[in-house]
Amino acid sequence: MTSRRTVVFQGEPGANSHIACREVYPDFEPVPCDTFEDAFAAIQNGEADLGMIPIENSVAGRVADIHHLMPTSGLNIIGEFFLPLSHQLMAVKGASLATIKTAQSHVMALGQCRNIIRKLGLKAVVGADTAGSARQIAEAGDITQSAIASRLAAEIYGLDIVAENIEDEAHNTTRFIILSREADWAPANNGPTVTTFVFRVRNVPAALYKAMGGFATNGVNMTKLESYQLDGEFFATQFYADVEGHPDDRPLKLALEELAFFSKELRILGVYPAHSYRIALAAKG
Repeated sequence: MTSRRTVVFQGEPGANSHIACREVYPDFEPVPCDTFEDAFAAIQNGEADLGMIPIENSVAGRVADIHHLMPTSGLNIIGEFFLPLSHQLMAVKGASLATIKTAQSHVMALGQCRNIIRKLGLKAVVGADTAGSARQIAEAGDITQSAIASRLAAEIYGLDIVAENIEDEAHNTTRFIILSREADWAPANNGPTVTTFVFRVRNVPAALYKAMGGFATNGVNMTKLESYQLDGEFFATQFYADVEGHPDDRPLKLALEELAFFSKELRILGVYPAHSYRIALAAKG
């Protein structure tokens, strides 16, 4: 009898990443990791089969750590998943909106619930993650403390939800990438596809402008372009990009060839099916 395959996530049981694991891979064993580095290492050394890693949020923006870890990790993106988030304000039994004075959670969750924190006059307390904050509040047993986390976290740690769905924006959604040691490119001509890559342009005038020109002239839609500095150097800039299409599609193939000409480094991190959430957004225009 073989053991269950595993998918790692950063955070504690009940975290939103835990929910994403259960929704996408219900037959896998979700395994929590303290840090993103730990999660990446578990995949790299074979302790885990896959990783469910948040990369950006529609309200709070990008998860900066991932853009620095991904390019040098040697891991491959094999899929994406969009999880609409619903934050709950929770506290120990006996607590209420009248007794709580603080709200603890991950900094991004706090940023996504600013309105109710201000309305209730709560002191925001930064925690390592949402589920970990729920656990700490449960352990403290203090009716003046609350946590912002998921319904799953409230169930796991025996907390009461004192205010439901407290996020500022109804569109609050986190995009996850699914990581694997082995590359597993989606087949060409098999539905909407996303290609993710990193590149560094050559040190010549207008290199970035010229490198990007191929995507415009070939009609390739670039949905994400992020820049960040390498090793603390102001002028050592790497770019992280998502585009629609498959490298075997003629328009994207030509665009990548032009990009490569003006780049000193170009590496494809993954070619994977576009998630239904992305397709629905594109249909809305």
